[in-house]
Amino acid sequence: MTNQDPDIRETHDLIASDMVVGTNVYDIQGNHIGQVERLILEKRGGRVSYAVLSFGGFLGIGDDYYPLPWQKLDYDESLAGFRIDITKEQVEGAPRYARDQDFDWNAESGRRVYDYYGVRPYWV
Repeated sequence: MTNQDPDIRETHDLIASDMVVGTNVYDIQGNHIGQVERLILEKRGGRVSYAVLSFGGFLGIGDDYYPLPWQKLDYDESLAGFRIDITKEQVEGAPRYARDQDFDWNAESGRRVYDYYGVRPYWV
């Protein structure tokens, strides 16, 4: 039996959540548009349902939160961050919530997010 290090944070296919939070996100052209603020997990299935992107403010002040379907993020080693296949302007029109507000994480809101990004919802 081998000793497994509980502090391992990344392998070829896996990454620890604390390494994802704070990772930069880039648009389709490679322009920085924000960072992953948090991950939203499905309680029963354990899948990552959303990555919440923060951007829109200046130096972290006034940022809004944008839930993105996890499937929209593609890790790009050359950027050391996630790339999304849409523009910053398209993200700006997406469902969002202010830093000082709560998002209603119900099925209807989730459907709006997934529909906006053209992704099949994780619960279907």
